[in-house]
Amino acid sequence: MQVFRRTQGRRPTVTVAVISAGLLLPLLGGTAASADSAAASPVPHPVDYVDPLIGTSNGGNTYPGANLPFGMIAWSPTSTKGDQTNTAAANGYSYDTTRLRGLSLTHINGAGCHPGAAGDVPVMPFVGNVDSSPTADTKDQKYAANFSHENELAEPGHYRVGLDSGATADLAVSERAGVADFTFPEDQPASLLFRVSNSLNGSEDAHVDIDTANNKVTGWVETGAFCGRRANGGTPNNNQKSYYRLHFSAAFDRGFSSVGTWHNDQLYPGATTADGGEGYLTGANRAGKGSGGYVSFDTSEDNDVHMRVGISYVSLAGAEANLRGEIAKKDSVADVAKAGKKAWDRTLKDIKVSGGSEDRRTAFYTALYHSLQQPNLISDRDGTYVGMDRKVHTLAKGQKAQYSNFSGWDQYRAQVQLLALLEPRVAGDFAQSLYNFAQQNDGVWDRWVHISGATHVMTGDPSAATLATFYAMGVRNFDVEGAFGSLYRQATVPHPSEVSDAGCPGQCEGARPNLTEYMKLGYAPQDQCHCWGGAAETLEDSVADAALAMWAEQLGREEEYKVLSERGGYWKNVFNPAATPDAGYIQARNADGSWVTPFNPASQLGFAQGSAATYLWMVPQDVQGLAEAMGGRDKAAARLDGFFHKPDGSWSIRGGDPLRYDPTNEPGIHAPWLYNALGQPWKTQETVREIVDTVYGVGPAGLPGNDDLGTMSAWYVLSALGIYPKAPGSADMLLSAPVFPHAVIAGAGDREEITIDAPRASDANRYVESVSLDGENHDSSWVDDSLVRRGGSLSFEVSDRANTGWATDPSTLPH
Repeated sequence: MQVFRRTQGRRPTVTVAVISAGLLLPLLGGTAASADSAAASPVPHPVDYVDPLIGTSNGGNTYPGANLPFGMIAWSPTSTKGDQTNTAAANGYSYDTTRLRGLSLTHINGAGCHPGAAGDVPVMPFVGNVDSSPTADTKDQKYAANFSHENELAEPGHYRVGLDSGATADLAVSERAGVADFTFPEDQPASLLFRVSNSLNGSEDAHVDIDTANNKVTGWVETGAFCGRRANGGTPNNNQKSYYRLHFSAAFDRGFSSVGTWHNDQLYPGATTADGGEGYLTGANRAGKGSGGYVSFDTSEDNDVHMRVGISYVSLAGAEANLRGEIAKKDSVADVAKAGKKAWDRTLKDIKVSGGSEDRRTAFYTALYHSLQQPNLISDRDGTYVGMDRKVHTLAKGQKAQYSNFSGWDQYRAQVQLLALLEPRVAGDFAQSLYNFAQQNDGVWDRWVHISGATHVMTGDPSAATLATFYAMGVRNFDVEGAFGSLYRQATVPHPSEVSDAGCPGQCEGARPNLTEYMKLGYAPQDQCHCWGGAAETLEDSVADAALAMWAEQLGREEEYKVLSERGGYWKNVFNPAATPDAGYIQARNADGSWVTPFNPASQLGFAQGSAATYLWMVPQDVQGLAEAMGGRDKAAARLDGFFHKPDGSWSIRGGDPLRYDPTNEPGIHAPWLYNALGQPWKTQETVREIVDTVYGVGPAGLPGNDDLGTMSAWYVLSALGIYPKAPGSADMLLSAPVFPHAVIAGAGDREEITIDAPRASDANRYVESVSLDGENHDSSWVDDSLVRRGGSLSFEVSDRANTGWATDPSTLPH
């Protein structure tokens, strides 16, 4: 069997550390970068440094398959540990599980619920006789196959795997279509199984048609149910519902030797149509259910099968038009893979870096690759799409595409800023897409949008923070006034769902839970919350309102600004200065004003996926106010020291301790940057670099946890550049020491390019000695929005010793 290269990424000698997943994680600080490497040329082809296998273990939940920037199709393996109704990881693929049951057409990068989203229509190359229903093979003993990573190739836009059965799958994609060569052993039974009902979360219904006259397989699956298996307190079935239908059309270059279908445990040789879903439950409730079809081939003279497939969320006709428009009959896998590689290279050239080690470049460009996989197209080439009302809509004039897949609670902290910085056109179309969805959803902006469904996952109002950030960063190609007005109404006019407990705590139906009481009390009462946690909801809504206030100010909406800016400070109403005998904390309150007890900083009571110790720092819009509440900047900085270090002074930045920093989840990922506002920026510099060097890396375990639709990767990209968003709703950037001696962020929209120079950048030189902005000395640890809005140049002098005097003047601190 042919042996494939695993990835494009180069691997120099590195320092390694053993992680819990049992894989070796090369640490990025292990190889020294020369201080004179600034003379190095920019990376000519960033795509050569992307390793799609990074994050496929250690809970990263990335996937290695073929995709394009912001594309609709994502063709990637579904693996199995012996359970047809579950997978080894949320996205269907885990590096340490080397048994496949299909190659699915849709995926989302790094989603946290297990199983994750999509994984629709697995197509399985099978060697052997199809003599029983594949759905009846509930333990994946027969209709699955092992593989070795030595026979796997993963690169942007292209994926290939050789199975131990002797079959090989070679895949490449355009935006809405894909092409594959399936190679089988000669003179052995060879088939392709279309498991139409076997989406990652299950399905309500599915359908397959086999057209023997025209060598086609078509069908659809009705599915959804993202996060629908979560227990969520007393409502385990709240989101086990369908909210989209994926259509597909697969065309072959040769005829079929035989065909058949199946439904549940019954096989129907010769049949050409089948229907039936699996449901949305696990185990015995779903096992053995569902439908699909198979097509077989004569391999005696030709053992290669060429297939082209188009998909659509609108119709079968849309899938076929997408295929015709994007992949011609004559196009080979090599042709499409080459075009996909070029598309990724163009996109990744949004940032050109010079210098740095091979591993630095691999980690950086793979993180950028993961950051720019979403949002995802859901509109067809003709501009039609299915809205949140399940009706077909057509793009309005000026909108180029309808996008979806919005993990809002995660993405508003880093990924949306990177998207606006690099791809403002996409950001604007995404903003319009979210507004379109809200208009189709009774005015409600959902927190976690998947395809055309409102899933209600997580907490807060991340759409407000996201669109305010887009506007602050110069994005204008959306209905600004309409979107702002709609978000303001959501923040100020109670919706009937505000007192619903459906889905609580993890997927509460209300977009602004119990808004009536929130506006009355100035906080979300824990005992009348109708939300995941009252303290977390108050912090999230304070961030969202502060961001909307900044947007209102820019729009000249004085009345709205006055209301929202006051509400941006509601976090103070859940800060209890006497939470413990020693210190104040954010703490949940009841409607009568009493504090929820007992209180423990390590507890998640009143919070969402984080402890009170983590949420203490989730006030990015008012760090100075938070510091004042703690007794001053010095006391706040000392407490922040304890958040990143154990009592013995050693680092605690890998998670697992509820009292300290957790890089695997979002509420505290901005915390390393807070030292800038506390007048101790050198501690931001050393903390950020320690995380960059030891928590992130190359290899499958190179991400600290769920990538959450590019959020963790975006954190890395921005941190490596030495810049990070000050707060949602703002285009101001905090500064730290870059890891590369030279970087250029391409101009976009009305903005000129941004250059970031640090000629002496190296592993050892993690501290900032001085900074110049556009050639002028800059004594602040942040820059205002002019850099992001107009472009310019930052130049860093860096050192291996902390300069404890730079950017510490109280008058220059971020405010």
